[in-house]
Amino acid sequence: MSGQGQEDPRATECRTCQEFDLEEAVARSERDGSRETDCRVLRRRHIAAEHAQHAECGEPQP
Repeated sequence: MSGQGQEDPRATECRTCQEFDLEEAVARSERDGSRETDCRVLRRRHIAAEHAQHAECGEPQP
């Protein structure tokens, strides 16, 4: 994980979140700061859209 602030603990079980984390790690290892930032932004957008939506409905996380 990116280690940026408090993350939703349910996000660690989400495949999409894990894919963003992996892509961010690859970008970091390749010293591609732009791609690394893109991954963080996309992951946060995903969490805001998907995880918040499920929490509002009381649905279990995928």
